[in-house]
This record gives sequence, structure tokens and C-alpha cells, in this order.
Amino acid sequence: MAANAFTLSDLRQFTEGFRPSSLAVPAVILLILTMLILPLPAVMLDVLFTLNILLALLVIMVAINTATPMEFSSFPTVILFSTMLRLGLNVASTRVVLLEGHTGGDAAGKVIEAFGAFVIGGNYVVGFIVFAILMIINFIVITKGAGRSSEVAARFTLDAMPGRQMAIDADLNAGIIDQDEAKARRALVSQESDFYGTMDGASKFVRGDAVAGILILLINLIGGVSIGLLQYDLSFDQATKAYVLLTIGDGLVAQIPALILSLSTALIVTRVTTTESAPEQAANQLANPAAFYIAGSILILLGLIPGMPNLVFLILGSCAMGLGYMSQRKLAFDAEREESAIEAPPTDPNGAPTAKDPNEVDWDDAAQVDVVSLELGYGLIPMVDEANGGRLLNRIKGIRKKLSAEMGFLLPSIRIRDNLDNAPDSYSIIINGSIRGSGTIESGREMAINPGNVLTQIEGTPAKEPAFGLDAVWIDPADREYAQASGYTVVDPGTVIATHLNAVIQNNAAELMTFDVAQELLDRIEQTSPKLIEDLVPEKLSLGAVVQILQNLLHESVPLRDMRTILETLASEISRTTNPQALTAAVRPKLGRLIVQQLIGGDETLPVMTLEPDLEQLLNELVGRSENTDDIALEPNLADGLFQSVRESVQQLEDQEMPAVIVVSPLIRPWLARLLRRVTKDLTVMSYVEIPEDQAIRVISTISINRTGENAEQPVV
Repeated sequence: MAANAFTLSDLRQFTEGFRPSSLAVPAVILLILTMLILPLPAVMLDVLFTLNILLALLVIMVAINTATPMEFSSFPTVILFSTMLRLGLNVASTRVVLLEGHTGGDAAGKVIEAFGAFVIGGNYVVGFIVFAILMIINFIVITKGAGRSSEVAARFTLDAMPGRQMAIDADLNAGIIDQDEAKARRALVSQESDFYGTMDGASKFVRGDAVAGILILLINLIGGVSIGLLQYDLSFDQATKAYVLLTIGDGLVAQIPALILSLSTALIVTRVTTTESAPEQAANQLANPAAFYIAGSILILLGLIPGMPNLVFLILGSCAMGLGYMSQRKLAFDAEREESAIEAPPTDPNGAPTAKDPNEVDWDDAAQVDVVSLELGYGLIPMVDEANGGRLLNRIKGIRKKLSAEMGFLLPSIRIRDNLDNAPDSYSIIINGSIRGSGTIESGREMAINPGNVLTQIEGTPAKEPAFGLDAVWIDPADREYAQASGYTVVDPGTVIATHLNAVIQNNAAELMTFDVAQELLDRIEQTSPKLIEDLVPEKLSLGAVVQILQNLLHESVPLRDMRTILETLASEISRTTNPQALTAAVRPKLGRLIVQQLIGGDETLPVMTLEPDLEQLLNELVGRSENTDDIALEPNLADGLFQSVRESVQQLEDQEMPAVIVVSPLIRPWLARLLRRVTKDLTVMSYVEIPEDQAIRVISTISINRTGENAEQPVV
């Protein structure tokens, strides 16, 4: 066999990617070219015109029953091919009308003849006027409105893209969604922008199709009458009857699908994205008993006026009243069904309900507090009702999963309950029985957060973002896209609560490290390193000491993901000291790379601040002379100067979007970290030995203070 022979395996590989559906587009293009070049028999025109009507009906049915425009993302392409198919049919039918129109009404097929005769109805002038009105409706009303809607939708969608991307990033950072869902949402945002941008262009096809229909009508009418008069010696009346019938029939067969397609375009671009199709959405929103009662009453009153079509008005008014009654009954039934879904009271073994004596006391009245709980006012309860679209439960589950992965231990379950003592639209975040955060939510509205670089201020109810204290306003959901286009980050009430909960848990992570959690961590390490646990806990180090060390690390936002390194360091240092503070200081350098990577990327330079040498020496002497660092206090002027300088430096770094890190000697690091935590929670205090040797650093500022007075440099111990 020759080296370049085409083998069976080559044929299989060549045809492997082909599917029958992949040939549909080339077949349509070939059909359009055929209609543009070759004459078609009347029977073929009947089939193709009927197919064109079927395609238009199919498109509008899909457009009506889609819940979101993205469910019909191929619509712009469908518009293009439908328009070209219809124009190709116009060319083919025009050829037949002009060539064979003198022979009779069925010269261009039965479909054209039937439509023409139906519209004309024996009067050519009336028929022509009706057809002209139909084209005006399509061209001026539907097509123009759909084109304008497409243009506005495309502009607002593109303007809102940055804000929507920021909202996705905010949800991801808050743990509401994971990386996969964030990627899917970003892809959806990109697809929506592409779709509406393409729809803006595709609407021009529809408008051009309407213009072409008018021109083709005039060409067929003028050309047909001229051919009948000049070539076939027909009288003006004969030529007009023959060619007007065919022209109107041809135009009507083409314009009905065009009108349906224009209406489909308008339906797609005017849809409001919901989880319901257009019929379901309209039925639910129009089922308003009061509206039916008022409308029916007005019709009945009009029906009682002498001279009016009384019977029609009275019948339709009564029907409206009946629909209002049915809508009211349905709403009442739905409300009763929701009430019946509430948890039933406890029952005895025979199924009879039992009631607790209000004076009886049991262990339920002395219940222990939950580790983490979220208390909601009764106005916020629908946010946790998944049956009615509440998504707060899923978001809290996402936060718990994200924080557990970041901190290195399983967070306790977060209990959600209602509290009638709270204001209806307020919530409280409680850890170990004490409130650590609270806020107020405006139900039915969304929070637009000002990141500091908005283009213009928007109107709304002023508020503060509870997690980070940023300026914000409560806005109506209808203003969401405008706010995002103005640079605001817009989040729904569930995201506000979830983000606040995320921040509170991170700030109080040390309190979540209990004996049970620490034991669970040790048990998991023991499965892979049993000798390490056997030699360390509880032989050399008590579980209580381990808990205190882990709490110290969490208190300074050091994750526990590398528990093996933590325990190995404790095992090597336990012979030198058993002090939990000293052991914590010994563990931190081993986790230095992990600490740094929380602040910057793996290959970035770490910007740091340092203390003025005289100030650092002063603090080293102060801590070195003290046996208990808890008793150390600074002279007021010195403390105020230090705090003020730290605040100013941290603020400058925040303005430059850089992490705030100060590097000091190992001796004063624990004490200084506790001291400066009162000033700001956004500052990381590290020692020189905690920075990896291969980590590039850059000193960007030096903390110095202005000390005045002869005793200002003297610390107080």
C-alpha cells in the first residue's frame, strides 16, 4: 500500500467529530443559496413557506417559556438564519410571481394564493390597506421597540459588568461561594454581556427585514403590473387583480413569520430575569384580588348605564369579580398550607398532643449557650426559609466550610434562631453567649457599598457595612445595575449578614478552640504519626497547654493547617520550657512562611515597618527587666506617641492597598503585639526570626515618636 494511501482508520478519525446536527447550518446556507440562484417550483415554495411559519411559531414558543434570556442564548443566530431564509424565499417567490403571475392566482403556489385571497376578501383596495397597516405595526411598533430595548439592555449590561464582578469577588472572599461557583458566575456574566451585545446587533436584522419586506412589496406590485401591461397585453384591471393578489399573498406569507420573530425578539429583550417563565410570572403577578374586584365593579357600573352594550359589560364584569374571588381563595389556601407546615407540638405515645406545665422546671430551662449562634428578628426569618427562596442557610454553610479550610480545624455548628427581643429587622452574632456583632437589615432592599472610588453618589438610606465599617446606602433592587455602574458593590441582605458573620468568627477564632476541638486535631494527627502524639501528649505536655498554645496562634490569625509542624516543634522545645507563651514564640518561626503567605503572594516582596533604633532599645530594656509582661505599662506621653505613629503608618499602607507589617526583635514581639492590638486589628507584628531567609523584604517606614519632657523616656513598670 502506498505511503499516502487513505486508510480506514484515517476515515474513522476524519469522521469521528461529525454529528448529524453539525450539518444543519451548512444545509440551511445551501438552501438559501439555492433559493437565491435557482428557480423553485410552486410546490417547493408551499413547503418552504409553511416551514418558515412553523419555525417562527417554534421560536416564539421557546421565547415565551424560558425563565431567563440565557436559556435561549442561540437566539441571535436563530434570528440571522430565519431572516436569511425568509429573504431567500422572497427572492424565489418574486421570481415566480413576475414570471408566472399572468397565468392565475395559484401561479406561485397554493399558500400565497390562499393568504392573498383571505386578506383581500374580494376588495383589493381594502386588502392592500390591511396589509399596509400590518407592515406599519411590525416596522414602527414592534421592531422599533425591540431594537431600542436591545440597545438599552446591552448598554446597561456592559456598564454593570465591573460591579457584578466585584460582587462575585466579595461573595468568594466572604465564603458564600467556592471557586467553582465563582468561575461559573463569571462565565455567566461574560455570556450575558456577549448575548445582549449580540442582541443589539441582531435586532438590526429584524428591522432590516421589515424594511426589505416593504421594498419587495413595492417592487412586486409595480413590476408585476408593468409586466402584465407591457409583455402580456393585459388590461390594467386584469394586471392589477392578478399581481395585487400574488403580491399581497407573498408579502403576507413573509410578514407573518417576520412579525412573530419581531415579537419573539421583544419578549427576549424585555424579560426580567426570574426563576419563572413569562406565563408563570404574569399569572402570579396579575392574580391580585383587589385589582379584579375594582376592574369588575367598574365594568358592571358601565353595564348599568343606558345605551351601553349592557350584556357584554355585565358578563365580563361578573367574570372579573369571579376571578378576583378565586384569586383570594387561592391566596388564603396557600397561607393555610404554610401555617400547617409549622412544626406540630410534641405528642404522647398515642399521638395525642402534650402540653408542658409552665411552672415545671427541667434541664431545658438551664440549657448551655451555643458556641456560635445567629439570632434574627422575626422580620428576617424568611431569609432562612429555603422554600420561599431564602439562601442564608446555604451561605452560612459555605462560610463554615471556607473558614474551616483556612483555619485548619472544624468550626462548630452555627445555630440560627429567632429572638423576639430583637427588633424585627435586626440580627445578633453571639459567641459563647455574648454578642460580638449586630446589625440592621432593610428587608426587600439591597446594600450598595462605597469602596472609596465611586463615580457618583446615589440616593438611598445611609448605612454602615457592618463587617468593615464602610459607608453604604440601602437601595431598591431596581437600582442595582445603576449602582454597580456607578462603582458601588451591591450585595443582598443575606450577603451582608454572611460577610459580617465571617468577619466576627475570624476575629474571635481563638475562643472556638476548645478541648474537644484540640483533642480531635490530635486524634487526626495520631492516625498518621502515632509516635509523635504518644511521646508528647499527655506525657510531656498537657492537653490544656496545647489548647492555650493553639489559642495564642489563632489570636494572632495564624492558621493551624500545619499541625504536624506545630506538634514537632513543641516536642523539640518542651525540654527547654513548659511555658505556653514561650512555646508559642518557638512555634511561630516554624510557621513563618505560612504567616507571610497570608499577607502577600509567594514571589512578592514583603513591605515592612520597623521601630526607630532608640525606641526599640528602650522597649527591649523595658521587657527584659520585667518578669511578667502583663504588668508592663508605658508612660502616657510615650504610649500616646507610639499609638499615634502606628495609626498614621497603618492608614498610609491601607491607602496604598499594602499589608501593615511591623518587624521587631523576638523579645518584645509578644508584648508589643498585645499592646498594638488595642490600636488596630489590621497590623501584623512579626519578629526578625519569623521571616524566611529567602523572603525579600522592603522597609517602607520607621515608627518614631516625639518625646517631650524630661521624664518622657522613662517607662513605668
